[in-house]
Amino acid sequence: MGAARVGQPGPALDVRVLVTSGPAVRVTVLPPAPADASAAPQPPAALPAPTPAPAALRQSWQVGVAGANLTLDGRSAGSSTLYLPPAPGSRVELGGQTYRGGVLLRVQGQGVQAINVVDVEDYLRGVVAAEMPASWPAAALAAQAVIARTYVAARINPAKPYDTCATEQCQVYRGVRGEHPATDAAIARTAGQVLAYRGQPAQTYFSSDSGGYVASSAEVWNTPLPYLVAQPDPYSVSAGGPGAKWSAEVPLTRVQQLAAGYGVRVGTLSGVEVTRTSASGRAQQLTFRGAGGSAALSGAEVGGFLRSLGARSTRVQLTRQGAALHLTGAGNGHGVGLSQYGALGMARAGYDHLRMLDFYYPGTTLDLLAASPVGQGQP
Repeated sequence: MGAARVGQPGPALDVRVLVTSGPAVRVTVLPPAPADASAAPQPPAALPAPTPAPAALRQSWQVGVAGANLTLDGRSAGSSTLYLPPAPGSRVELGGQTYRGGVLLRVQGQGVQAINVVDVEDYLRGVVAAEMPASWPAAALAAQAVIARTYVAARINPAKPYDTCATEQCQVYRGVRGEHPATDAAIARTAGQVLAYRGQPAQTYFSSDSGGYVASSAEVWNTPLPYLVAQPDPYSVSAGGPGAKWSAEVPLTRVQQLAAGYGVRVGTLSGVEVTRTSASGRAQQLTFRGAGGSAALSGAEVGGFLRSLGARSTRVQLTRQGAALHLTGAGNGHGVGLSQYGALGMARAGYDHLRMLDFYYPGTTLDLLAASPVGQGQP
């Protein structure tokens, strides 16, 4: 199974998040919060028991690699993996950052991967405020909580060493330092809620600002999903975010240099045009004209090239102005799924998070996350 299930609620579901890696990782077991003092985590069986000390003291090890095994403070652990399971109130410090839950340590190449194993609701506490300003209306935060929960639920896969990462390549996860009372409240208010399509968690992609028109998954990634469609988005326009309208100007000589990196060589460049757009008005083909003729760039390379010019999205118009190429665009990001500034606009208009989710993911249903069969989500 490649994702958590939806249906009747069940026991807690753990998420495995790759938070840091390197030749060595300092692992510190922190005392639980005062309210959870009775639930202090126990060291893994493979870790040496620290000298008895007051509960407030930290327990710490430098974890490295020697051959195929991990080392603890320079001594072989006799295993390529070590696991400190999560317990109520447990916290660990990895790479200088504090996380709720436990940790899985594993050899990867010549280094160590530190994977935070954490209850999905505690995981969200370190995600939602990192992805959306905590000062935004409660309805927008609730929508972000649901799609963040759904996003990670769709990626839980016990066949892989971890389910997700802590960077923008997945969802930004900052652990305890990323928590905020307002987003904690949104997570609690929507506890267990996920978007489902045909009984499975939906692919809840989102971006900062659609620029007035949501993109389909088909046009951006050539992966058509019936609930990720192109449609006008007046709410992003009404929100008036910093990425709603933008412009940039790049010297033609610089444009020519960057185009050469994509294999486009037309001699002295005289101009660039958008010659094909998608249903949402995003550039899908660019044509370059120069002293040596013309050439076209299409597909995924269009987005990469435009980003190299400073474009915030591919919903853009190009015009030559003297010795420069002028870019005028709308939106920030790929534009698929929920537009965060659109959610802000809808919240200001009085809509709740259910209406937001229905608008940006038409055809999905709101369901409850069901825990996976025994063993899923565990190392």
